[in-house]
Amino acid sequence: MTCRKDGNMALMARIGAFAGRWFAVLILLGAVAGLVVPEQAARLAPGITVLLGVIMFGMGLTLRAADFAIVAKRPQAVLIGIAAQFLVMPLAGYGIAVLLQLPPLLVVGMVLVGACPGGTASNVIVYLARGDVALSVAMTSVSTLLAPFLTPLLVLWLAGSSLPVDAAALVTSILQVVLGPVVAGLVVRAVAGPLVERVLPLLPVVSVGGIAVVVMAIVGANAEAVLATGALLGLAVVLHNALGLALGYAAGRATGLPESARRAVSIEVGMQNSGLAVALAAAHFAPLAALPGALFSVWHNMSGSLIATVWARPATGRDKEPTAAP
Repeated sequence: MTCRKDGNMALMARIGAFAGRWFAVLILLGAVAGLVVPEQAARLAPGITVLLGVIMFGMGLTLRAADFAIVAKRPQAVLIGIAAQFLVMPLAGYGIAVLLQLPPLLVVGMVLVGACPGGTASNVIVYLARGDVALSVAMTSVSTLLAPFLTPLLVLWLAGSSLPVDAAALVTSILQVVLGPVVAGLVVRAVAGPLVERVLPLLPVVSVGGIAVVVMAIVGANAEAVLATGALLGLAVVLHNALGLALGYAAGRATGLPESARRAVSIEVGMQNSGLAVALAAAHFAPLAALPGALFSVWHNMSGSLIATVWARPATGRDKEPTAAP
């Protein structure tokens, strides 16, 4: 019986590792599927909110109270990262959208992506990039907890002149889709720790699979718009992500953070919870407003994988400092 359990655990770990290693490709395949079978993919759109709630519950299961200890031990690093998160990305998203003269719904979509908390895959990318994983987890967790208050305010401020924004409804949605499931996951982890430990290896499958389905549904619902505005919107998304990565790193460097912390801040700022942006856009605006989030989901996982590969190379004399353990 013990051997069978060990075998099952090893299989779960391999499946989870496969999903984590190939998540960028799997999400890209989801986008391609949305274009190939748009009508079938669009039928999945009503389930986006529920699916995101499941993903956020899974994120809550991975967290422990100890993950927030870094906030008390190194508040400066966390504050720098959170400030960059909620300043750089919303302003960059709005500025790029205006510069490229995107239509109002896409302006809202770009701002929504920028105003969302850190992405669920960022912690894995930081680990692969030899960054400060503890800081990354703290930034993801704290920005997620702050999202119900900051995301609606930022969207109202930056996008309110483009389209009417119901900030109160956004707050309610984020509480239901993000904060509630994350807190529930934290509670379940605290109450049933040993049981949760057994299923943790499979959580990457849930996250990656869920995001791939979300991307497929949104791309399918907007297949014509993707083909018509794909190049311009793709440029906007690539610029948005690149600015987040570059300015996040610059913020860490300007404030004297060590190399591993700069990498964590860079990735946390550049990788957004684009699934949340998709769900909010689809629920409160129109499917077209969800398109930037869907494309961002595809691109930031690919760029994150690339930057992790570059930073994972053997350290030079300039950055041989120890990296925080996951």
